[in-house]
Amino acid sequence: MRIVETTADLKALTDELKGTPYLALDTEFMRDSSYWPKLCLLQIAAPGVAAIVDPLADGIEMSAFFPLLKDPRIVKVLHAGRQDIEIFWHQGRVIPDPLFDTQIVAMVCGFGEAASYETLARKIAHTQIDKSARFTDWARRPLTKRQLDYALADVTHLCTIYEALSAQLAKSHRESWVAEEIAALKCEELYALDPVHAWKRLKPRTNNKRFLATLAAVAAWREREAQSRDIPRNRVVKDEVLLEIAAQPPDGAEALERIRAVPRGFAASRMGKSLLEAVADGLKTPPPDVPDQPERKRLRQEPSPATVDLLKTLLKLRAEEAGVAPRLIANSDDIERLAAGGDDGVAALHGWRNEVFGKDAVALRKGTLAIALENGEAVVVELED
Repeated sequence: MRIVETTADLKALTDELKGTPYLALDTEFMRDSSYWPKLCLLQIAAPGVAAIVDPLADGIEMSAFFPLLKDPRIVKVLHAGRQDIEIFWHQGRVIPDPLFDTQIVAMVCGFGEAASYETLARKIAHTQIDKSARFTDWARRPLTKRQLDYALADVTHLCTIYEALSAQLAKSHRESWVAEEIAALKCEELYALDPVHAWKRLKPRTNNKRFLATLAAVAAWREREAQSRDIPRNRVVKDEVLLEIAAQPPDGAEALERIRAVPRGFAASRMGKSLLEAVADGLKTPPPDVPDQPERKRLRQEPSPATVDLLKTLLKLRAEEAGVAPRLIANSDDIERLAAGGDDGVAALHGWRNEVFGKDAVALRKGTLAIALENGEAVVVELED
């Protein structure tokens, strides 16, 4: 097993990989007690090459690796890669490109909702993944052979999965479908973690200006505290505290102490005082620019449960017919909005999703399409005008 523990060996590995057509990548990290993910292992595989890089090895410099992620000649292969990309972004300020996410491609190519790595390894690579080392302490040294074997298997089998899925995707002519999903995955805003945008994570269900302005201020305060101290957000204050503060802004330490989940004595601490300053700033600041936020718009009417069920059935039928995971086409919010006639912002009414499902959903709602039983099976029936 090739273990890379020095900068010189990492440089030699990256030089060896410069001509490869693709890189299968995975990471092991810890973030239970920190804000920033701590990279503990980097696994790399390519045709004829497999290695584990130890970022915690004494003196190793990881900067030699990151240019590979930007090489336009090399496809970077990840499975459910959002967390891996977050690490690459924060460690090297780079997002892998071109990018191939095997979970996304698998859902497009008919492997259903549960396109886990274990499922793909079993169905495509015909191997069983030993998951016993998954939740071990990856920051602790030395690592055991069982841990290293588990880590390396995450990329060696990924090579086989990539080659099979890449060929299947080419035959399906659905590259443009995958491209839409990959483009969203490469959006820098997902990984930048700008405190200004921290309020969006809380998904407020109101457009009240005072609420949003206060929430934006206190969420930004918490994000800055968590980042500077490198601790999880909820160790600063919990989500429910921020939402309660935005709903009923405290006018002083006594009011802050009365909020449930605020620890006793917190209001008098340095953080408590700075939180109250953030509240005061929020009350004087314009609310965030809501139109730039993909926020739910209020529906004109409550969706009929029966209509929701019919649309879900149509989605399932069309997804099965296309061999695509239903949740990749439309989510529950899309279905509810379609059922209520609120089409604005519904992703299922655009692009390939509209061809597979969206246009039929509108037709079903208008009464020009129906779902019927034929020989005991649900079928879609076009009705005459």
